[in-house]
Amino acid sequence: MTSWWILLLVILAAIVMFAAWEIHRRHLTRWLIPYVRERRRRRLPGPDEEIHVLLCIADHFEPKGDGADAARGAARVRHWRREYPRRLGSFRDSDGRPPRYTFFFPVEEYESEYLEQLGELCRDGFAEVEIHLHHQHDTAEGLRRKLETFRDLLVERHGLLSRHRATGAAAYAFVHGNWALCNSRPDGSWCGVNNELAILHETGCYADMTYPSAPDPTQPPVINRIYHARDIPGRPRSHEVGCFPGNGPPPEDAVMMIQGPLVLDWGRRKWGVLPRLENGCLQASQPPAIERLDAWLRARVQMPGRPDWFFVKLHAHGASEEFHECLLGEPMVRFHQELARRAREDRRFHYHYVTAREMYNLARAAEAGYRGPVADALDFELVSNIADPAGGTGDRHVVRAQTA
Repeated sequence: MTSWWILLLVILAAIVMFAAWEIHRRHLTRWLIPYVRERRRRRLPGPDEEIHVLLCIADHFEPKGDGADAARGAARVRHWRREYPRRLGSFRDSDGRPPRYTFFFPVEEYESEYLEQLGELCRDGFAEVEIHLHHQHDTAEGLRRKLETFRDLLVERHGLLSRHRATGAAAYAFVHGNWALCNSRPDGSWCGVNNELAILHETGCYADMTYPSAPDPTQPPVINRIYHARDIPGRPRSHEVGCFPGNGPPPEDAVMMIQGPLVLDWGRRKWGVLPRLENGCLQASQPPAIERLDAWLRARVQMPGRPDWFFVKLHAHGASEEFHECLLGEPMVRFHQELARRAREDRRFHYHYVTAREMYNLARAAEAGYRGPVADALDFELVSNIADPAGGTGDRHVVRAQTA
């Protein structure tokens, strides 16, 4: 064997060892096998397919993040209140609606002033507020108390969250801090409650939007899906077992899991060799860009019966100053401009700005066999508590009888 062959084998062995180390370091073993198994499901829309992008940005919005005090947190919130309408308010989607944003606000960071500012954005038609929580070594009773108290505070003092159309019961979407839903961290930190799904359901949670969390070790093996999960007594990570739409009605005690895209992006390679991770995160190193759209579409987060609807749930941590330019500045402005340009140039392409509540309503509509347009199903099951400028209740979208 010549020295060139020996050198080649050494290089190949080094590449294999490095790839194995990256897989271990980035916890790809949690979801790589399901990812490979579902490879046939992942594909870009064909040339004759109608595309309706349902775009939701779920911001884990933490004004006091990075140790900020109440005053600095207030300045961050005021910046969002001022700049969001100024920079993004002129854009319109395929239904003529402005960009919609969802602030998942942390229970433990509550300040009345923060919610008053965000409430103004909501009443102006740009946003909605949902619930975010960081907790450590908690109990079921403690968790229930936190969620119920904050839910009632948002509804009764600030007029936020939503309610069920049929019953009037308060409802909210949820994102778990540190990705640790159902005690899912390997070290058991940042939660402590195995039966978290049961408590979420009982306190009015209609959907969890925590995931994907990759490359974090909390990433579940279920990926690129919308499904229903319920508590499995006596074990953590109950959300890793689900009831998938199309396989019968969901359990009555289940919470809908709405995931964002998670794919390997071979178009952007690390050191020209390894694919980068596309996990729907928006930050300085992963700015909003039209070039990422194909990866989000290829993930095929969809519901049976509506192959034309592509659920694209992105996530961010936008309160801190380091993220303001990415989310409120030129990268986001260009992204909205490019969405509009693509819609003008491609009659098959439509895009719809939605909040977490509206995305859930669309998923439930699809599950019920709804065949109508996106705009008429935004309030399918849950209606907002936010009064619209005309003095209404936020129930502005009449659902037509277009279900199967």
